[in-house]
Amino acid sequence: MLNPHESATIGDVLQEAASAFGDRPLLVTPPNAARSYDPQGRTITYAQAAQAVQGLMARYRQAGYGQGHRIALFLESRLEHMLHKLAMNALGICCVPVNPDYRPRELAYLIDHAHVDLAIVLTSRKPDWDAAIEEASWRPPCAILEEFDTTLPSASTPARHWSPTADTPASILYTSGTTGRPKGCVLSHRYELAAGAYYATRGGLVDFRPEGERIYNPLPLFHVNASILSFYAALLTGSCQIQTDRFQPTRWWQEVRETRATIVHYLGVIVQMLCVQPPSPSDKEHSVRFGMGAGVEPQLHAAFEERFGFPLLELWGMTENVRILVDNIPPRQVGTRAFGRATPGIEVRVANDAGAEVPDGTLGEMLIRHSAETPRKDFFSGYLNDEVATEAAWRGGWFHTGDVVLRDATGMLHFVERRKNIIRRSGENIAAAEVEAWLLTHPDVELAAVMAVPDDIREEEVLACIVLKPHAAEALKTPGAEAALLRTLFEHCSQGLAYFKAPGWVWFTPQIPTTGTQKIQKHSIFGAGVDPRSVPGMHDLRAWKKRDRTPGAQGGKRD
Repeated sequence: MLNPHESATIGDVLQEAASAFGDRPLLVTPPNAARSYDPQGRTITYAQAAQAVQGLMARYRQAGYGQGHRIALFLESRLEHMLHKLAMNALGICCVPVNPDYRPRELAYLIDHAHVDLAIVLTSRKPDWDAAIEEASWRPPCAILEEFDTTLPSASTPARHWSPTADTPASILYTSGTTGRPKGCVLSHRYELAAGAYYATRGGLVDFRPEGERIYNPLPLFHVNASILSFYAALLTGSCQIQTDRFQPTRWWQEVRETRATIVHYLGVIVQMLCVQPPSPSDKEHSVRFGMGAGVEPQLHAAFEERFGFPLLELWGMTENVRILVDNIPPRQVGTRAFGRATPGIEVRVANDAGAEVPDGTLGEMLIRHSAETPRKDFFSGYLNDEVATEAAWRGGWFHTGDVVLRDATGMLHFVERRKNIIRRSGENIAAAEVEAWLLTHPDVELAAVMAVPDDIREEEVLACIVLKPHAAEALKTPGAEAALLRTLFEHCSQGLAYFKAPGWVWFTPQIPTTGTQKIQKHSIFGAGVDPRSVPGMHDLRAWKKRDRTPGAQGGKRD
C-alpha cells in the first residue's frame, strides 16, 4: 500500500501509483449490451489512466485552465468522470460533480452557487444543461465530452500561478441541508486521500490484500462513496474499482460474479431486493470477501450472510467526513444498527442538546472530531460561501452530525435516527425543507410539512402533509377532483425536484399543529405510535416515482 506524505496531492499519488502498479486494472466497466456506452465493458490500467490524465492535463492547460478554476462534470458514471477529475485535480482545478437526476432549477442553483468556470457534458445531457443555463444567472460555457478536443473553450479568467497543495480544493460535493438548498461541501486533496487511506487500513474484516482487491461500487460518481471513499482506497492499494452505471436489481449479482469482485458496496435496498429473489446455487458462486454499506434491515442481516456467504459490514460516514466508522471486528453485532466504535482519528462524543456528554445507554447526538489538538484535520474544508453554517456545525470544537445514536457499555455505536430534517431514501439524502419550499410554490398549497416514513424497500420515503388553500379545499368536494389534484401536485414536484425527492405519500389535512411562533410541530401531526401510512385518507404515490431518462426532460413524463 502507498503511504502518501502529509503534503501529497492527488496528482502526486496518481504518478506514484502508476509507477508501482502500472499494468494492474484501476477502473473497470462491466459488459452490458443494453448500455449506450462501452457495451462490451472496458478496463483501464494504472499506466493507461496516468497516460490519459497527462493528455487531458495538456489540453486543459493549453486552454488556460488551472489553479483556482472550477469545472462541473455532467458525465453520469462513465469512467471518463474519474479521468477528467484526476487531470483537473493534478492542475489544481476543483471538480464539481453533477447529479444527473437534477431538474433544471436544481442544476441552475449548482451553477450559480459554485460559480463554475466550465462544464464537461455528455452529448445526451446537453439539452438538460441548456435548460439549466436558461434558468441560471451565471452562464459558463461547456464542452461536449465526445468532442472534447474541438469544443473546449478557452478559460475566461487566468489560472493562478502556483501548484496545488494538500489543502487545495479537489471537489465540491452538494449535500442536502436543513434549510432547503443543498450545501456545497469543499473537499481538499488531503481529505480525499485521507478518506481512502483510512478505509484501506481499518483492519479486522476490512482487509486489503497486497495483490489488490476488486471493488464493485454501484453508487454514482457524484457521490462521495464511489468517487472518493472506494476510489482512493483502490488507488492507494493497487486495487481496481468496478464502476457500473447505476444499480440494477436484475444485473447486480450477475455483474458481481462475472467481474470477480472481492469487495462490494451496498445500500439497504440492494440487500432487500436480493433477499426476495428465489434461492439459487449461484448465490455462493462468487469471490466476495465482504460487503461495505449501510441501511441493511436488522431482520435480513443474518439471513443474507448465511445465504450469500459473506459479511455485510455496516458503516457510518457523511460527505463532511467520510473516514468511516464500521462494525468490522468480530464478534460483530449482526441484526442490530451497530456501526462500529470510535478509533484514533475519529473521536466520538454522544451529547444532549446542551452539548454535554450523556451516559452510555442514553440517546444523544453523535459529535465527532479528529482529536482535541486538531479537531478538523482530514474533515471537509467548509461549506462553500457559508462560513456561518460551517462554524455552527463545529460549535464547541466538535462536528455535529445530526445523527441520534446510542453507545453501549462496550463503546459500540448504534444508529437510531437523524435529528436533522433529512429523509434517507435509497442512499439519497433529501432535505424536507427543500420539498416543503417547492410545494409552497403551488397555487393550491397553503402549508406543507414533509417528513420521513419507513419504506420496506428504500429505507425511508417522503411523506407530504398538505393544507390546501380554501378554494382548492372547496374544489376537492367535486368527484374526481382529488385524483386530479394529486397528479397535478406530483407533476409540479417532478418539474422542480429530482424524481427521488417527490412525495411518495400525500395526506390532505385541514390543519397542521404549530407553535405560537408558527413553527410546525411535525411530531404532533400523527401522535406517538401511529404509522402515518395507515392513516385514513393517506395516498400512496410511490408507483409514480420513476427516473425520467428522456434527454432534456423536465418532469412529467414517466418511464
